Amino acid sequence: MRYPKRRPQDRPTPRPQPGPPADFTIDSVGGEGDGIALGPVFVPFSLPGERVRAQGAGERRELLEVLQASDQRIEPVCPHFGVCGGCALQHWAHEPYLTWKVERLVGTLARERIETEILPAFAVGPGTRRRVALHARKGNREAAKLGYKARKSWDLVDIAVCPIADQRIQAAIPALKRLAAPLFEHPKSAPTLHVTVTDTGLDIDISGVEAKSGGLSADARMTLAERAAEGDFARVTLGGEMAYMARMPQVRLGPARIGLPPGSFLQATAGAEAAMTAFVGEAAAGAHRIADLFCGVGTFTFRLAEIAPVHAVDVTAEAVGALTAALAGAPGLKGITTETRDLVRRPLLVHDLRHTDVAVFDPPRAGAAEQAVELAGSGVSRVIGVSCNPATFARDARTLIDAGFRLERVLPVDQFLWSPHVELVGVFSR
Repeated sequence: MRYPKRRPQDRPTPRPQPGPPADFTIDSVGGEGDGIALGPVFVPFSLPGERVRAQGAGERRELLEVLQASDQRIEPVCPHFGVCGGCALQHWAHEPYLTWKVERLVGTLARERIETEILPAFAVGPGTRRRVALHARKGNREAAKLGYKARKSWDLVDIAVCPIADQRIQAAIPALKRLAAPLFEHPKSAPTLHVTVTDTGLDIDISGVEAKSGGLSADARMTLAERAAEGDFARVTLGGEMAYMARMPQVRLGPARIGLPPGSFLQATAGAEAAMTAFVGEAAAGAHRIADLFCGVGTFTFRLAEIAPVHAVDVTAEAVGALTAALAGAPGLKGITTETRDLVRRPLLVHDLRHTDVAVFDPPRAGAAEQAVELAGSGVSRVIGVSCNPATFARDARTLIDAGFRLERVLPVDQFLWSPHVELVGVFSR
């Protein structure tokens, strides 16, 4: 897909800020992707070594002009960049941008006094994001406004393209705008379309539709279903409740084909999922019994079950049910048992892990503090941690290291392109 060229009128116009303009030299880039000058002063869309003019007062300023550009500066590919609050770093060349992400990861581990081997990062390219959350605002009867929130604002950026998103999502933007149009019967409705690319088509779960007044009328639901059919979407749900389905949304995980419950979690890109799954499988080689904790619909479960019997545990009953239902169509596995359990309130205890020699955990951003304590006290010999939050990973890693584990190596994963976020997979052994 070719993206429209950025026109001068598309470039971000900083909102008027109190305080006179001032010139700064940018020394580094901070955790949110803003350039940092002495003070500190934070200037968005600036790069190390640049001389910039910014306006505002206090620590947070708005960029007015780049007076002396870095040789690492490139032209952003998206016409919405700078206004849209989604991407922060499209103006930075890929190699220094990726180096910065890895250095941030190293610094986060260092704050917990952790040193380890950092492997070359796996990085995704544009057009690969298979999960996006698109906010909708009232437009007209035929099409809503649809896009992302603006920077530092509740305003909506009505997008025409999204270079990070899978091309199937980009191609569906007009149909998604039509789908969202009948959702505004109640003035308090602020819908968000959670769109997932699956093997059988787009799966859309809609949240934010005011339900206290009785939800959508029969006419609005009929229009919603008609427009879902026009867009050839696989399924549309309202807060998990079925509104339309032409085909069950399915994805393949190793030898299994999973029918996804509404709103299911998947890794943001298929490429990163494949790289992480391969890395986890390699690290688990030789295991006799594996615990897959925070397993979801089985991202790692089925690959691990090719190595040894797996006990898969997650708090979401629908995800565990989908994993269990897929077992009959996944031949050649060593065996999978499943359990629905809140691993924050009720982590698997040392006693529960007595026959397990390898454990994999992939928790939400809050990490797995309670489960890490039980793993630390168990007889498990190898732990593989997957994390979308290096800070909570480092905290949990310190718990394991203090109990006699060693963090052998870490694979950084950049699947949230042009954002400050970095993910990782770490391998521990006693």
